[in-house]
Parts: sequence; structure tokens; C-alpha cells
Amino acid sequence: MQKNLVIVESPAKAKTIEKFLGKEYKVMSSYGHIRDLEKKDYGIDLNHNFKPRYIVSEDKKNVVKELKKYSKEAESVWLASDEDREGEAIAWHLYEVLGLKKKDTKRIVFHEITKTAIFQAIQNPRNIDLNLVDAQQARRVLDRLVGFELSPILWRKVRPSLSAGRVQSVAVRLIVEREREINAFVAEPAYRVVANFVLPDGTTLLKTELNKRLKTKDEVFALLEKCKGATFTIDDIVTKPVKKSPAAPFTTSTLQQEAAHKLGFTVAQTMLLAQKLYESGLITYMRTDSVNLSGLALNTAKEEIVGQYGENYYKFRQYHTKTKGAQEAHEAIRPTYISNHTIHGSDERERRLYELIWKRTIASQMADAELERTTVYVGMDGTKEKFVASGEVIKFDGFLQVYMETNDEEGENDQSNGILPPVNLHAKLLLDTITATQRFTQRPPRYTEASLVKRLEELGIGRPSTYAPTIQTIQQRAYVIKGEKLGIERVYNVLSYKGGEIKDEDKTEIAGSDRNKLMPTDIGSVVNDFLMEHFPDILDYNFTANVEKEFDAIAEGELEWTKAIDNFYKVFHPIVEKTTSTRLEHRVGERELGIDPESGKPVFVKIGRYGPIAQIGLTAEDEKGEKPKFASLQKGQSIETITLEEALKLFDLPRTLGEFEEKVVSVGVGRFGPFVRHDNKFVSIPKEEDPMEISLERAIELIQEKRQRENMRLIKSFEEDEGMQLLNGRFGPYICYKKENYKLPKTLADVAALTYEECLDIVKTATTKKKGTTKSSKGETKVKEEEKASAKKTTTKSSTKKSPAKAVAKKAASKASSSKSTEKSEVSKSAATKKNKK
Repeated sequence: MQKNLVIVESPAKAKTIEKFLGKEYKVMSSYGHIRDLEKKDYGIDLNHNFKPRYIVSEDKKNVVKELKKYSKEAESVWLASDEDREGEAIAWHLYEVLGLKKKDTKRIVFHEITKTAIFQAIQNPRNIDLNLVDAQQARRVLDRLVGFELSPILWRKVRPSLSAGRVQSVAVRLIVEREREINAFVAEPAYRVVANFVLPDGTTLLKTELNKRLKTKDEVFALLEKCKGATFTIDDIVTKPVKKSPAAPFTTSTLQQEAAHKLGFTVAQTMLLAQKLYESGLITYMRTDSVNLSGLALNTAKEEIVGQYGENYYKFRQYHTKTKGAQEAHEAIRPTYISNHTIHGSDERERRLYELIWKRTIASQMADAELERTTVYVGMDGTKEKFVASGEVIKFDGFLQVYMETNDEEGENDQSNGILPPVNLHAKLLLDTITATQRFTQRPPRYTEASLVKRLEELGIGRPSTYAPTIQTIQQRAYVIKGEKLGIERVYNVLSYKGGEIKDEDKTEIAGSDRNKLMPTDIGSVVNDFLMEHFPDILDYNFTANVEKEFDAIAEGELEWTKAIDNFYKVFHPIVEKTTSTRLEHRVGERELGIDPESGKPVFVKIGRYGPIAQIGLTAEDEKGEKPKFASLQKGQSIETITLEEALKLFDLPRTLGEFEEKVVSVGVGRFGPFVRHDNKFVSIPKEEDPMEISLERAIELIQEKRQRENMRLIKSFEEDEGMQLLNGRFGPYICYKKENYKLPKTLADVAALTYEECLDIVKTATTKKKGTTKSSKGETKVKEEEKASAKKTTTKSSTKKSPAKAVAKKAASKASSSKSTEKSEVSKSAATKKNKK
């Protein structure tokens, strides 16, 4: 039996460390956190100074059992979880649950998994830092209090199964506010004037731009008239040297941003890949807001740069962290061995991310790039305006030899011309063409995942370990979607001048389209508005940033964590109680659009049980005994922007198109979008087609296309039992029986020849195997546990962001649904709208 037991968080990390340690060490994994707060009654004792009540989760009981067994047999236990608050808390939980003794327990930390770092950590063990543990506990308890107290209010006041969180709600607020800025934005037109001049050699063109935008067409006409017969001269040439410096090495947030820009990775993908690289010993710890590099890294980078590029490419740089509220004393993210330019035998995406990190690290220690920027000013007699051309020439590429940071700004580079042709001062130029194009001011850009991380960091909200899970959570909760926004056709004017003739024409363009941008859903906007009205402090940017500062103070031992929670809860809980008891005059998020001209009843839009809906009439039955009518909003429509006319059109559905095969064909809209209905079967209408405009002929086409797809999918059915089918799937043929799918043996030669009895035998065999699987079966179960732990670890460290207890949610949801019985069939009632209208 080994004398030493080393416990780390993930099996991949354990595997890497095991390679460096001798036979006297056994390395095991805790698979992240081994325990968390109870789900019952907050998991916090509110009456005894917010004492957390922890329990070992069901899926970790076997892990704990194994760890207890080996820890009792070992002479020394080394707790080697990550060097941050979450890692420290994991070490403390292990110490408590395993019943370890202080004299036999050593806490070791390292921010890279290399032999040198591991042995250095073993030679310098320390005690568990309880201040860091308290900071993690404070975050966990505060987030549980906010989630458990706010979420039930949302269930009762807005809709069941909603949730709120301290950081996630602030992130949603940023996205909602940006969307409203976009909706309120009014584009202002102006003309961008570009002139091409022929240089004295008679062939070379110099492209320039007027140094101001012209507001009106009249101003453009006036300028073009002045250009007729005018003399153009190069009035000035300004050349000045420019230096560009490299960016600092990567932190968590800058890595997430650059991986999004350069590699197209989502924030979650970046963290998953970085985690794998770290656990394989290829990069330093990937959750950090430090830009510092160790002395060893600086020396190795110098050797690499001088050897690869020459002495003149090297420049020593020591970076200092300026991020608001930066907490960790780690290094920046860098390769563990800088001499390795790339990695082999890994996933292609891991290789690309590694190379990005390598380039950024090397570039940070390289010389400035030296450029020469030339600006040419062309004057026209009789006017003050100048036409300007500018260009850059690289004199010394410096760090650009390796890496160029992405510019995150959106917009057009109006005056950059690259390299300019040779020109002489006071030279006379011949006007070739002038083009004045109507351009419009740009609306604020929607957030990408990367730009949202950047904004959260600027505001001091969240920390390296929280960015990815926060962005995942708000999308999983359907408060925010990442998708496309179709643009609208816009007319713009172009005036051009050539050879004494002025041309005036209108052109069209698509404006306002977006791809892979974060946009709020209706439910996200409604929840945000409700929380902003009743809990403005929770969504206040400064408040959220100050909470992070308090966590930092707790980590430094300057503030007692229970006192910080108590100060918060004394203010927060009374507002919760007041909001809970407040009777709202209107349904949260409800908006009245106007009056239905046909019935004279008011028209509303609001959040229904299955999403945004339109409603004609009041919820209570009127004097004629008529109930309100409901219709689901279509994809792309929002309760914030929909008009009365658009809402009334929704009630034209379902509409009957005619008959096909002596059965009615109709069009409707359901929970999953518009559909064609025929013979009690439903066919989805493609998202680019309008259900209001679809014809009978097109509907029949869709019906026949679906039949054809189903015929190609069906291999064989059986008279003995209609529930048994042989089908073609993405991964080959399979059996479908009573809505369950079963694999076919790979050795099977002729699938179509299978009899009903043979299919039934395959089903019975698969069912028996399924029932026979037990938790103790090691192989498959272990693999699943590893996958589960790895997934948990990369989204966030363990389960620090769990949703409220299911039992509590179910109870509150049933209460909420019982108080909303009039809405219970809102969407299904839309199917009867046509009948009601008649």
C-alpha cells in the first residue's frame, strides 16, 4: 500500500500527475465537489448565523467511500485541488468529510502540471486557507439565498419554473438594455464622399475621402458643382512614425474573447478545451485574472525569441493586472513549456487554442512594431474642405511577426488605404470620379458572448470561474438566445460625378442583420423588468461589483463572511416579503395594444404558460358569457415591439386552405411554430415561409415531402404489432418498439429479412441487459462518472450554480398554475379562434 494519497479534482489531472510521482504515491480524483448545500429549506440555518448544511451528493457516495478507504490506509494525504477559492473549498470539504487529521494532511497548490511544479509544491505544503474557504462559502450561501427567495416570487408573479440569480440577472439586464437601445435608435443619414484622382504620371489613381460628412443631398450637389473645372493640388504630406505594442498575456476573459474572434469558439468551448490542456500539463491554470509571467517563463521566452527571430525582436516586459477587482495571485495563461510551439496527438481544436496561447505569450515579450503613417491632403481651389488619403508602411514588424490582437470595435475603416503611391507636394491632380454614398449612423452592437464577458469584467461583475457558467445559464433558462436577426431592406442614395456628368440613383441594402449575437427573449425582458422594479439593488451594477469586493475582503481575512451575509439579508429579505404580499394591478409584462375593431374588445400581449401570446378580451368572462381568445406570437415577434395590426393577424389562424384526398387542409400555429394539418397529422412550415400567405398547393407539397421522407425512413412494419417498426436513422437501421429505440447487431446482413419474432427477441435481450446494469459495474459506470465530472468541472467548478430544489419548484409551480386556470388552455384555444370569430 502506498504511503501517500494525493487527491485532485479530475481524473485527467490525476492521470497526468501520476506520471511524475513514484510508487509511493497513489493519485485519486474527487470528481469536483463531493458535497453541496442541502436542497431542503435553503440548505442554510437562517436562525444560527447562516450555518450551511452540507450533504454528500448521491452520485459522490461511492467516490467518498473509496477515498475514505485509501485515506485511512495512507500515512499522509495531500490535498491538491486547484489554487483558487473553489479549489480551496474542495480541499476543506475533503478534509471534513474524510475525517482527516491535521498532522497527516498537507495542502499543496500549483498553477501548472509539470514535474518541477509538482515536486516544488510537495516540498512546500501549507494548511488549508480558511479565509479562501469562507469567501467561497459566502458566494455559495448568498447565491442560494437570492435564488431561493427570488425564484418563487417569479413563479407566482410571472410564470412557473423561472429562476433568478445574483450575477445571471445582471447579465440579462445588460442584454435587455442593449436591445432597447437598439429598438429606440434612429439612424441619421449622411453622405460619405470618396474621390479618385489621377496622379501626374497619367495612370496611377489616388483614392481619397472628404474630411467631413455631408448631411443633405443639396450639400452634395453644391460640392459636385464646385468640382466642375476646379483645380486640385496636393497641399500637404504628413509623415510620422508610429509604434504598436503587443497585448499582455492571456487572462481567462481575454482568452475567451480572442478565441471567439480568431477561432470562432464559444466561451464554454474555450474553457472546456483550456481545461483539457491544463490537465494534460500543457498550459498553466486557465482561471486567472493575472497578466504576470514567472521568471522562468520570462527567461524561456527570451531564449525562444532571440533564437527564432534575433536579438532585435526581444524586449523585456513585466505586465501588471489592472482588471477591476482582480483577485488571484496566479500567472497569466501560458504554455508550460514555451519551447513547444505546437502540440501533437491532440484534438484539432485543442491544438489551435494552444497555438493561440503560445503566440500571445511570445508576442508579449517582443519588440514594438515600427510603422510609418503617411497622410496626404488634397485641396480644391475656392473651398476649405480637403480630400484626405492615409496609409501605413511597416518599417519593422516586431511582435507582428508572431501575433496581432483582434480589434473588437465594429465599424468601417474609412480612410485607410494601405500603402500609398509616391506623391509630391504641390503636384496638380486630375479628378477622375467622385462618389457620394448615403450612409447611416450605426446602432449600438448586440453583445456577443466575448463582448459580454468583456463588459462584465469592466464592471467588476463575476470572476474568471463565473463568466462561462453565467453565459450558459442565461441561455439555458431561455432568458437570452444566441441567434440570427434578419435585417430589413433599406433605400440609400448614391450621387456620382464623372466627365462633367452627375448621376443620381437609389439603391437598396439589407440593414440591421446579426448572426450569433445575444438577444433577450420576451420572458427574459419581463423577468428583468419585474426584478428592476422590485429589487433594483440586486440588479444594480455597482452593488453586484461591491459584493465581489466583499468576497475579496473575506478572502483576505479582512471581513467575517457571516457578517457580510447578515448585512445583505437584513435589507434583502424584507423586500422579498413585501413583494410577495403585494397584489399587482396588472399581469407582469402585459401590454395593451388597442381595441379590436371587430369585437370592440381590448387586445393585449403577455407571457402565457407556453410563451408570448396575444389576447382579445378580458380574462374574466364578459356579460355575454364569452371567454377571451388567445393566439401564440410567431417566431421573430416580440411583446415589446408587436403592433395592433400584427397581433390581430394572428387570430386569422387556423385557416382552412381547402381539401386534399377528401380531407381538410388547414394552417395553424402551435408551441413549436406554424404547421399544416391534414388527416390529424402535422407538417412543420419552413421558418422562411409565412403561414398567412401559404397556398393549398404549397401545403400539399409539404405533406407529400414529409410522406416521402417517412417512406424512406421505414424499412419494414409488422402486421402482428403496429408498434414494431424497422427504421433507418442517422447511424443506421434500428428497431422502434413502443416509442423505445433498440440497436441492431452489427453482424446482421439483411435487415429487411428480420421477422417479427426475431425483432422481439432483440428487444427482450436489450431490455434484460438494461435491467441488469448496476451501479457497481465498474467500466461503463466509471466512464460515465468521469464524463459527468468533466462536464461539471468545465461549466463551473462543481455545482455552485445549481437551480433551486425541484420539490420546492414543483410546489410553487402548482400554486401558480392553480391561480391561472383561465390561461391553462391559452395556446390550445388558438386552434378554436377561427370558429369563435365566425
